Amino acid sequence: MLRTVKPRNARSKRALEAREAKEVEDVRTAIFVKGTHTGEIVNGVMKELMALKRPNAISFSKKNTIHPFEDASSLEFWAGKNDASMFLVGQSTKKRPAGLIIARTFDTRVLDMCEFGVDKFVSMAEFKTPKSTPGHKPMMHFASELFDTHPRFIQVKSLLMDLFNGEVIDSICLPGLEHVISVSIAPAPSLQTANPILGDSQEEDIQNLPKIHIRTYTVKLLPSGTRVPRVELTEMGPFLDLSLRRHQAADPEMWKAAMRRPKLKKQDVEKGLGKKKKNMEVDEMGDLRGRVHIAKQDLNKLQTRKMKGLKSMPVEEDGSLEEGEQEDAPRQKKRKRD
Repeated sequence: MLRTVKPRNARSKRALEAREAKEVEDVRTAIFVKGTHTGEIVNGVMKELMALKRPNAISFSKKNTIHPFEDASSLEFWAGKNDASMFLVGQSTKKRPAGLIIARTFDTRVLDMCEFGVDKFVSMAEFKTPKSTPGHKPMMHFASELFDTHPRFIQVKSLLMDLFNGEVIDSICLPGLEHVISVSIAPAPSLQTANPILGDSQEEDIQNLPKIHIRTYTVKLLPSGTRVPRVELTEMGPFLDLSLRRHQAADPEMWKAAMRRPKLKKQDVEKGLGKKKKNMEVDEMGDLRGRVHIAKQDLNKLQTRKMKGLKSMPVEEDGSLEEGEQEDAPRQKKRKRD
């Protein structure tokens, strides 16, 4: 039987509830870990990426003897202790110089990971331009069809989206869009002529895979005479050129569990998020509108305000009022004059 942790007080209960699975995920916390040997390039890359990830970033100052592809138990231990789901491990060896590993976890277990080699690095300090405010959600731009067709680049896109993706928001404020992270791929004639869709079991030559270029720009909104402003991009940094190395695909069963979505609630179905209801729709503003079919109305049976002056009186066949009601009729007229 699995050990169940019971909260002892309200504070620990809130902490356990915050770590439970949610329909809308929180911002992923990333842990930056240094291996036994890191060079100047790796230290600079991790420092710049951490600046883009703040405030949802944790840095381990000490060096650790860690090899994620051989043994990922350390990552799983740190994920449970710090409630983190992303890892960036920097390590430089003679066989794999300037290496950077991006790992992702699910339920405190390693889901998948990918290793890159840093071929070129340009720091923010070399660009004398304004920088974005820490904590702002960036815009992501992937400029290649391989990010939607090739399995290796699909995994890279998913990892980068989870790394830099911020809080889920309902609306966007234009002044809050301060920087753009553009990810592109170098031209690769061999991949374009061949079938880009490769199975996970098929071995592929790493040397033939194109490099990945990551560029970061700040957004400047200028007046254009219309409601839509004119957008200019300014180089902010960092600039990275990465080459693909080793990778570990996700286990099919674990990936299926990670992609499982909860059942929609009754209120979500009524808002139009689930199965479409008859004569109900959601307009462009997000308001729920319904169509109701009713019978033809008879205004003679319409209930109005109950007043003594509006009360109908019985009339005889000759059209005159009854004897008891003839005396009350002048009084009613007098009340109307008052």
